[in-house]
Amino acid sequence: MTPLSSEGVLYIVSAPSGAGKTSLVKALLKTDPGIRLSVSYTTRPPRPGETDGRDYHFVNHERFEIMLAEGEFLEHAEVYGNFYGTSKGSIGRDLNAGRDVLLEIDWQGAEQVRQHFPQSASIFILPPSFNALRTRLAGRGQDSDEVIERRLAAAAHDVAHADAFDYIIVNDDFDHALQDLVAITRSIRLEAARQLKRHTALFEEFRRI
Repeated sequence: MTPLSSEGVLYIVSAPSGAGKTSLVKALLKTDPGIRLSVSYTTRPPRPGETDGRDYHFVNHERFEIMLAEGEFLEHAEVYGNFYGTSKGSIGRDLNAGRDVLLEIDWQGAEQVRQHFPQSASIFILPPSFNALRTRLAGRGQDSDEVIERRLAAAAHDVAHADAFDYIIVNDDFDHALQDLVAITRSIRLEAARQLKRHTALFEEFRRI
């Protein structure tokens, strides 16, 4: 049985833009308050309704480059000209304190994180079809036609890496996809290695009989 290097569970959730990842993650966190969302750093400006420290830590390029040079990021990536990064120290402290953490990052970031935390659980969210993804992106009303085409091209590249993940969820029906996501997180908590470590006193009680 593989020993665990930390008490908490690290969940990684990735998806192409428009697949519904953010909505599913928000619904999961509302359903299961025991999971803490890791707040990433980014150089992109806040979107309407976003709050610094809650949705992202918004920093300028200079600050991001300093943090990168000082080795503060567990993973980082450039997406459409903006940089994103995950704090290495924050993740480690939460996991070692027994808190479950969820990272909402792209496949490149997920690959970097798995190298540091091979015991993490990675989940990829798929849209039901390419046409459905196009409709969702256009329906958001946030991007120009040119940007939408770029996102669709990137989506094809993202999906090509789905086989590197532990789990794949097709977000055709939101409620069903959420149930799948909840089922995955609960089943991971019930793995024998985690339960043996979490309930050491209980197992010791039975060994004394």
